[in-house]
Amino acid sequence: MLLDIPVKPDYEALLSNLRREGTPRRVHYLELFLDGEIKWSIINRYGLGKDIKEDDPYRHLKMEIELQRFLGYDYVASGIEGLGFPRETMVSEDTSEIEGQKRNQRNWTDEHKGPINSWEDFEKYLWPDPGNFTTNTLEWLSANLPEDMCIVAGCHSIFEQVTWLMGYEFLCYAINDTPDLVDAMFEKIGGIFHEVAKILAQVDRVEILFGGDDMGFKTGPMVAPETLINGSFPWHKKNAEVAHEAGKLYLLHACGNLSTLMDSLINYVKIDGRHSFEDEIEPVTEAKKKYGSQIALLGGIDVNFLCLADEKQIRKRVQNTLDICHTDGGYCLGSGNSVVNYMPVENYLVMMDEGRRYTA
Repeated sequence: MLLDIPVKPDYEALLSNLRREGTPRRVHYLELFLDGEIKWSIINRYGLGKDIKEDDPYRHLKMEIELQRFLGYDYVASGIEGLGFPRETMVSEDTSEIEGQKRNQRNWTDEHKGPINSWEDFEKYLWPDPGNFTTNTLEWLSANLPEDMCIVAGCHSIFEQVTWLMGYEFLCYAINDTPDLVDAMFEKIGGIFHEVAKILAQVDRVEILFGGDDMGFKTGPMVAPETLINGSFPWHKKNAEVAHEAGKLYLLHACGNLSTLMDSLINYVKIDGRHSFEDEIEPVTEAKKKYGSQIALLGGIDVNFLCLADEKQIRKRVQNTLDICHTDGGYCLGSGNSVVNYMPVENYLVMMDEGRRYTA
């Protein structure tokens, strides 16, 4: 039976692993997120949360804790409330064909233009006010989370928000035509997320700040490296410094081919680990060989592979990955990006199960 080997959370061992303080006693796991359809599929399959009352005002948080513990994670993900960048999105049909995992629709960002395409738009935009941020969920978790777990707090995304609010196509022109507007966007958005980081760093049970910035294609960065290094990276550096000053880690989720940026991310931003790997760009096993002495490498079981492979292939892939990445620490097992609703839940569970069975 899948997941029949029990795993007891141990966030201190997770942190030691991420700090590369030696080969961990067992495999640790980390994901950016699991789609809600995947979560409910697992909850229903294993009958989780039966003792949590339907009218409990904290039912969703208690369910999340029970699910994370059942799956073998050492943490619960959370963040602040009141942070939002309003924009319209495009809508399309969800083409997932997996029974019970299909949603009503998918939302996409318009790549051509966004709500901010001029200085007038910038001035009129309803920017989130740090004075309105609240920490109700973080406070409840800090008081009620089991002692063997910690909070991983989201703190992203700077460049992504610039592309979403300006539109990627418009941004590419604006970098040349109105560079002062682009600079102002990085400054405004970066400053907001820096306020978020400062709040998160004050929460005792938060041990990891999880930054994010998808900034690459399969072949390279989405814009010139200097645009990212000068616009986005100073804010990630500030957020990493806030985390480190509080004794916490700063991880970065970043999609794309970032080979031209890794030196800056490691030595300037000083990230503690990078998440998001795609086989066509760079398998996590290769990244481990290149950067494993400097940072943790996280996830890397390719999403497309997990969607299409059979059980035998997944188990072999997990074993081979752990053979290379588990030794000396600095690796957490997980998908290359996230556990999406069009991934067969059985395949995700096989990956997690093989991690439980792994012996070096």
